[in-house]
Amino acid sequence: MGKREEANGEVQRDNEKVTTKKEEGKGNKEEHPLPLMALNHVSRLCRNVKESIDFYTKVLGFVLIERPHAFEFDGAWLFNYGVGIHLLQAKDEDRLPDPNHLDPMDNHISFQCENMEELEQKLKDLNIKYKKRTVKDEENRTAIDQLFFNDPDGFMIEICNCENLKLFPAGSLGKIKLPVDRHNPPVEMENGGNDEK
Repeated sequence: MGKREEANGEVQRDNEKVTTKKEEGKGNKEEHPLPLMALNHVSRLCRNVKESIDFYTKVLGFVLIERPHAFEFDGAWLFNYGVGIHLLQAKDEDRLPDPNHLDPMDNHISFQCENMEELEQKLKDLNIKYKKRTVKDEENRTAIDQLFFNDPDGFMIEICNCENLKLFPAGSLGKIKLPVDRHNPPVEMENGGNDEK
């Protein structure tokens, strides 16, 4: 099990506390750490569930998974990369954002990417409108490339190589807890045979 010491904070991995040398002997003890493990899913209202399924599976590589039969409303569950996307059929389309509005400073979800050029080419091939920018951090000599685009319902998505940026705790409050494989739900790797062709 790997341990890492960070500049001015604690890092927790697999429920094991690692204390920096600066904090040794100070008696810092988190009284009631939250039992959170990782982001489970993001829900998105949609105008047309099938169109949204096509987008998230073809553009972002999500996999359509079975959802509990107890739900009595139109929707779909998708999963990949350790996170789920739950699509819900909108009853009131006025609640959805403008699909033509694309502002990187607005609400969005972000996915890390290991090959930005390949993903940008995919967006071009699929004729998906996007904005591209690079954020440079001269002090740390790093750059983050970003692609912003909307899903069919106007919810913005960012693709970035944000792993280029090292994270530093900004203060003494809070402890960084890194996810481990156990945060994923049990996944059946074989196809359930319910594919639509």
